[in-house]
Amino acid sequence: MQPSFGSDTGSVGHVLDVIRRAGGLTRAEIIERTGLSRTTVASRLDALQDAGLISSGQSTSARGRPPSHFLFREDQGALLIADAGATGVQVAVTDLGGHIRSDLRARLDITVGPDVWLQSVGELFDQLLASADLTKDAVRGIGLAVPGPVDFASATVVSPPIMTGWDAYPIRSWFDSRFDCPVIVDNDANAKALGEHAREFADHDSLVMVKVATGIGAGIIAHGIIYRGADGAAGDIGHIQIDPHDDTLAADAPPICRCGNVGCLEAYAGGWALLRDLRKAGRDVTAIPDVVGLIVAGDALAVNLARRAGRFIGRTLSEVISLLNPSVVVIGGELAAGSDYVIAGIRESVYARSSPLATRTLQIVPARLGDRAGTVGLTSVLTDYLYDPLRIDAAFP
Repeated sequence: MQPSFGSDTGSVGHVLDVIRRAGGLTRAEIIERTGLSRTTVASRLDALQDAGLISSGQSTSARGRPPSHFLFREDQGALLIADAGATGVQVAVTDLGGHIRSDLRARLDITVGPDVWLQSVGELFDQLLASADLTKDAVRGIGLAVPGPVDFASATVVSPPIMTGWDAYPIRSWFDSRFDCPVIVDNDANAKALGEHAREFADHDSLVMVKVATGIGAGIIAHGIIYRGADGAAGDIGHIQIDPHDDTLAADAPPICRCGNVGCLEAYAGGWALLRDLRKAGRDVTAIPDVVGLIVAGDALAVNLARRAGRFIGRTLSEVISLLNPSVVVIGGELAAGSDYVIAGIRESVYARSSPLATRTLQIVPARLGDRAGTVGLTSVLTDYLYDPLRIDAAFP
């Protein structure tokens, strides 16, 4: 959910937004950035302090009286986050600045259905709140990321390829009876793209984040804003069909994908596909960490499959790059994080197949936030929504 920025410049909400995004400012800096008079700024700051939204303290100064520094009150509540993949979930409780107070990872298959899955996540949230010595009353917002297309406005999953039973399920309603706060739902690759962009690549206004884990997906940042598409399906590259006719490891017939179609990128290069191929060859693997372990140990077949997966992903990604011309492509996810071969294969195909102009200054880099990228992205979206200037202005007469 993008902030509206529709409030009047210089309103209470606008002043809070300026302070929050800067990480703290002096009175003089606020006057300079907003163009408001000293009297108006003083009035806005008084209102925000009375509401408990900002605090002030003395900043360091080499000489003379140090100026007051105004800071957003990150300690006035908590956020609950669940960043889910196909087979696991990362849950966290953070302060209002997105700093993690407690987190944990659990094996939880998204295909168990929304009732069982949400009940399990709810129990994990209860554990986190207890470990952070917080009550449900402290929760100001909840953010969920799931591995499927999402209608962001309604917080529902739309025709997901692998999430049986989730289509149009009322996720917000499930939480309404348990928490009194806003709930947002987004695609997991979108959440990771938002996190990497906000924390590590803010100077790039065009970015594609590719998640290579059990499944494959992408999040797109265009002009500094997440692009979800008309129906929430933007970036679903894992279900683009490919033709590996020149690949020596390819089967005679295209493999069936988990979505029911044949020949999808994911059916060749997703983590579940590598597990399938390794088991067929007699390797004892049950989860992505087992695949990564074989790759790190130098197992020839696992290494070949990882490099091949990267090349296939790179083929598909080369078309995305020629179409969107991003300045940076970030590669993350459990499988990519555990193997340099995946990224090497992606680079090999992208630079061989994309147009020279689209790759002239392109960077293809590993993700920097690891498994916390989704958490960072969801907290960014949540706080932008909670402290949207229009919402804040509506609370002040």
